[in-house]
Amino acid sequence: MDFDRRSFIGGLAAVASLASSPAVSQSAPEPQRYPDEAWKVLDERFRKYMIGNTPLQRQWTGSLWAEGSAWNGVGRYVVFSDIPNDRQMRWDEVTGAVTPLRVPAHFSNGNTFDFEGRQISCEHSTARVVRYGWQGEPEVLAESYDGKPLNAPNDAVVHPATGGIIFTDPGYGSHWWYEGNVRELELPTSVYHLDPRSRTLTRLTDEIFKPNGLCFSPDYRKLYVADTAATHHPEPARIISWDVEDDGRRLANRQVFTTLEKGFHDGIRADVDGNIWAATAFGGAGIDGIHVYAPDGVKLGQILMPEACANLTFVGKHRNRLFICGSQSVYTIYTAAQGAHIA
Repeated sequence: MDFDRRSFIGGLAAVASLASSPAVSQSAPEPQRYPDEAWKVLDERFRKYMIGNTPLQRQWTGSLWAEGSAWNGVGRYVVFSDIPNDRQMRWDEVTGAVTPLRVPAHFSNGNTFDFEGRQISCEHSTARVVRYGWQGEPEVLAESYDGKPLNAPNDAVVHPATGGIIFTDPGYGSHWWYEGNVRELELPTSVYHLDPRSRTLTRLTDEIFKPNGLCFSPDYRKLYVADTAATHHPEPARIISWDVEDDGRRLANRQVFTTLEKGFHDGIRADVDGNIWAATAFGGAGIDGIHVYAPDGVKLGQILMPEACANLTFVGKHRNRLFICGSQSVYTIYTAAQGAHIA
């Protein structure tokens, strides 16, 4: 893979710093030659976000379907869900250890943190959105709409102006016992706004087949939602965008941001430049991994992964490290990008 002179010099600087550090005796996997072959450039603008002297690192393996990663900056950890094993896991940035956080977890999927540091989780088997308070007990924020149970909430984000929660409800946790339970969906697959104070639940849109991962643009003026339509409909997977109005209480100006002909995008995140980083699964080798789109919808590049990828989040003090949920493993890779939001 071609790299420019600046990336090469950056790699030399890193080697020089290692040479001046005290030797550490430890067992380790075989080293990887830089630059890591995971990087794939499709548009020259992507080179700005690549680092030549960093590896794709497998941090842990042992899940059946890893999902729902969210970064907690205070605790310096990532919470993620292993849905079929009905547990939430915790990756510690300091030690690299992965340990159980909550077992059982009601087959939870998406997680995030509000602006008071409380964890919000989307539960499949109970079909509800919950928030963990200061004592660690879950408080139910939403479980029904218009007198009918929710399908199976999937992913959530929080608006900073009001603390309002926007979540998707595609119903995957009600299709199979493997990820929740089996029941008929009583509501259209939709995107909702939840006022956590009044518990008012508003349907923002049902103009989407299977609303899945979602994220805001850096300025919170756009909402992007991955539509994994291809799992249940004769439609390709897409990412759809809307303009955000009234601090997230309304959406307008629906646009197809990008279409993926093979596989589907699941969890998505924005960086500070407005690029969208999309976890991608079931496309096979050369497609599975992370796809990166410019704000104009042009695909800039990819991070090729050895597994289908369901979710991702930017982690660390500078939010410049990607934490990636593969299907059976979790990975990290440093980037020259910076995540736009805290979770």
